[in-house]
Amino acid sequence: MKKTLVILFTLLAIMSMAQDKKKQDVNAILDMCGCYKISFNFAETFGADKDYEYHDNYYSGGLEWVVPIVNEENKIVLQHLLVINDTMIIKHWRQDWEFENQDLYVYDKDNTWKYKSLPEDQVKGQWTQRVFQVDDSPRYEGSATWVHVDGKHYWESLADAPLPRREFSKRSDYNVMVRNNRHEITDYGWLHEQDNLKVQRDSDDQLLAKEKGWNTYTKVEDSQCQPAVNWWKVNKQYWADVRATWDQVFASQQTVEIEMKVDDQIMFMRLFALGDEMAGDNYKSKKAKKEIKRIIEMHLKSDIKIASK
Repeated sequence: MKKTLVILFTLLAIMSMAQDKKKQDVNAILDMCGCYKISFNFAETFGADKDYEYHDNYYSGGLEWVVPIVNEENKIVLQHLLVINDTMIIKHWRQDWEFENQDLYVYDKDNTWKYKSLPEDQVKGQWTQRVFQVDDSPRYEGSATWVHVDGKHYWESLADAPLPRREFSKRSDYNVMVRNNRHEITDYGWLHEQDNLKVQRDSDDQLLAKEKGWNTYTKVEDSQCQPAVNWWKVNKQYWADVRATWDQVFASQQTVEIEMKVDDQIMFMRLFALGDEMAGDNYKSKKAKKEIKRIIEMHLKSDIKIASK
């Protein structure tokens, strides 16, 4: 009896520790929400060929609102919105966090993502981060454990990705970015640190260059992002319908191939224009979904027909 009680108390202690750890994870993810002054900095640090010509460093910045649009027990979705001025807001990237997720769509190359199932024991205690483009099309996914030690709170994972927007229309000397992403909560806000490999992927990977990324999110008063708060109230249902349509694509396909540019127009431009046209007080979800479906199908390389709901 005494031995049984010891085992029971041990199990209860382990379960309590796991719950406390998950709560720390959730708090860290939600700590990325709010209004931030942002700074994006990238520099190439290594060229595999001695004659490699380094590209110029990249700098950018602005003001960004990060809002939790889903906050469930095992899933948190954070939407980023760029604040240009009082009347101009740009829907930026999105990050989905899912606890102990086994289903990933891994980037291959040439705007192609392939389904991969992870073993249950491999994802125990881990969170998958899914990153999406401005039009909610896929970008990259990785699974790893949040670490809370010595006053630090960070998550780090390796993921293959397409070229970043700052380079995809300017370069053709590589076709995959292997991203080492580190998200760390800091005293000023949070840091997205990157150690990236630029590779040409054919039958194997040929390293072209290495890159360092240092993106800082410095917390400011939420009132500075009020225009983004107002914009999201008007536009959030349209973008919920866009996400739902993409969910239908992934639910039915093991491989997803996207043609980003069709008839000389990029997909995000079509979806942004549709949102500007349809979003508002008189928004009609059924009509919007039909047009969203038509646009996304237009940009899918294979002949995929999205089931209507």
